[in-house]
Amino acid sequence: MRFPGFEGEWEVKKLGEIADKVNSGKTPLGGETVYTKEGIIFIRSQNVNNDRLELDNSVFIPESVNNQMKNSIVKPNDILLNITGASLGRSCVVFNDFKIANVNQHVCIIRLSQQYNPRFIQPIFSSNKGQIIFNNLQTGSGREGLNFESIKGIKLFTPISDEQQKIASFLSLIDERIQTQNKIIEELESLIKGLSEKLFSQKNRFIEFTGDWEVKRLGDIFYSEKGKGLSKDKLTPNGKYECVLYGELYTKYKEVICNVVSKTNEEDGLKSQIGDLLIPSSTTTTGIDLANVTAIDKENVLLGGDITVLRSKEKINNIFYAYYLSNYKKEEIASYTQGSTIVHLYYNHMKNMTIDFPSFEEQTKIARFFSSIDIKIETERKILEEYQSQKQYLLQNLFI
Repeated sequence: MRFPGFEGEWEVKKLGEIADKVNSGKTPLGGETVYTKEGIIFIRSQNVNNDRLELDNSVFIPESVNNQMKNSIVKPNDILLNITGASLGRSCVVFNDFKIANVNQHVCIIRLSQQYNPRFIQPIFSSNKGQIIFNNLQTGSGREGLNFESIKGIKLFTPISDEQQKIASFLSLIDERIQTQNKIIEELESLIKGLSEKLFSQKNRFIEFTGDWEVKRLGDIFYSEKGKGLSKDKLTPNGKYECVLYGELYTKYKEVICNVVSKTNEEDGLKSQIGDLLIPSSTTTTGIDLANVTAIDKENVLLGGDITVLRSKEKINNIFYAYYLSNYKKEEIASYTQGSTIVHLYYNHMKNMTIDFPSFEEQTKIARFFSSIDIKIETERKILEEYQSQKQYLLQNLFI
């Protein structure tokens, strides 16, 4: 695939021939103890993500430490490449108006000669072809790192500067749209968090509802059931029965299960009822990860082990309580967890927790409101996936 107006073969160059600098930083003397709340940004591998430099969780070093590490000072338009660990192969281009930063030993600075466009070269790194190259170049017994000589030896096909610029500009437009789409999704997710506090605390009410909400114990409204063990190896794409595993409550679903993603041929076990709420009951991480409550409004879905199922004794809107418990009561639910290596959360731990009980009509109004925002988020996610697919297609076909 080529843009009109460009012909001729691309040159083959080693990265070391077109780069003025290929080296990483190092650990400052004193390690993390020298980090400060302000000063010179110190870039780590987690800051190089999604083909961009993400500085939200940055750490800083004093200017005196930066001066001791002059060989790893970052400049605008440098390519940063992660060279160790699970993030190996992730890369980005430092933005044009960037001031100053330094990098640690896990990030390689690639500073190209003037006639080569970093926004043409970096997408090659992100393409499947580039990732295969990095994977094949890993060294060490655990195949966990890249060395500078192997990076310099990478062979690249490069066109004339005008064609480089044309391709770089086109891909930059797609990257900008992807970033904008990510921002739209982040803002909608923040909207749910902000409105959860206002609506569930009754600071804001829909105009047709008045009067204080009742307060009840969770155990007065819900009783519990337990899912039955169902391992991943029992899943099959063409299974007869839909099922939910407890791990999917972290990874696949949010507050509402709209479409069940897994199937099995197993028949025995606890099956869902319309109005159920599902809560994972164990984790190896922290209690806050268990404070995820998911509504399911579908019958006869097999529910796996380590799932606590809340079933209502009264008429409730389970989607309302999924948002209410997952957002407004999240910290409190996490406080009821027990254990250290493996953290547990069971019905008996939280049955005496007090929860609000508005009218069924108000529950339904709030549930529909939050559901409408989530539907919008899913729509925006699909648009994002389309842009990401377009980018991957172009990366595969624009480069030799």
